[in-house]
Amino acid sequence: MGEIVLAAKATHVPTMLLSEIDGPLKGKRQAAIDGHKEIGRRARAAGADTVVVIDTHWLVNSAYHINAKPHFEGIFTSSEFPQFIQGLEYQYDGNPALGDLIAEKANAKGVHTLSHQVDSLELEYGTLVPMRYMNAESDLKVVSIAGWCTVHSQASSRKLGEAIREGIEASASKVALIASGSLSHKIWPNDIYAENNGTFTTSSEFNQQVDLMVLDMWKRGDIKTFLKMLPEYAEHCDGEGNMHDTVMLFAALGWDNYQGKGEVVTEYFPSSGTGQTNVIFSL
Repeated sequence: MGEIVLAAKATHVPTMLLSEIDGPLKGKRQAAIDGHKEIGRRARAAGADTVVVIDTHWLVNSAYHINAKPHFEGIFTSSEFPQFIQGLEYQYDGNPALGDLIAEKANAKGVHTLSHQVDSLELEYGTLVPMRYMNAESDLKVVSIAGWCTVHSQASSRKLGEAIREGIEASASKVALIASGSLSHKIWPNDIYAENNGTFTTSSEFNQQVDLMVLDMWKRGDIKTFLKMLPEYAEHCDGEGNMHDTVMLFAALGWDNYQGKGEVVTEYFPSSGTGQTNVIFSL
């Protein structure tokens, strides 16, 4: 019987890659990189063999989609930020059986979900950036679930989150479940980005204060209150991908029956107007 052995909310800011190389951002995102590495270390210590990433940079306009092909390999350049992510080589094994099981459980709940083993379907950077640091040795299998859901309700994403857990439990896999996305996500307008030193600042004091309040709720284990405010939080604080990744994560953990707490492994930091962190949730 499979199980979720680690659960986390993780950043995927592209400047993490620039932090590795000589230049003005050298070392500036080391805390985020270290947080990813710690998540990977704990996943292995817990016995994980697979990482399921809910990717808020995989946009879908109809149905829910799972990239569960047997092997991923390629060279990625971001069409959104080619100046930040280019020539990123990757190679991971997949877990088709697990992807198919999650889709089967979701469809049984009336949530139209497709699991794909399509050679030309590649990974997005919401998966690739965390895997670069959490899975540097490519020893963990990877399944990616679309988390930028443009015409989907949070209610249906909650059902998909339940299906993620049920699919994992029906499998033979030990899974690290990663919700890959920011907290607030109001990116600086392009015409005032530079004058506000946008790479290292927040675009909204309101968003930042709500983000910090949410982190405090997670650390205290006040998940029930957070879930009550989640729809409005996602709307008013511009949650990335409408925070469908977060909905799925907490649904997989049991929603308001979840009794755990969040442990911040990367302290909150602004990035290009948005709010970012790495948090591991106790199981």
